[in-house]
Amino acid sequence: MPNQPKTPLRAFRIPEEIYDVLKAKAADEGRTVTDVVREALRDYIQRHDLG
Repeated sequence: MPNQPKTPLRAFRIPEEIYDVLKAKAADEGRTVTDVVREALRDYIQRHDLG
């Protein structure tokens, strides 16, 4: 995300086979893994009315 302030780095564990699929799909879409995870978390929060 150009011209965006840096966000804190977060770390979590994810199985390699899930990460590999995520990374490939993100690349196919011209996106980063970070962008896909960020969107997934936003969707989760909205679906569960957490924010």
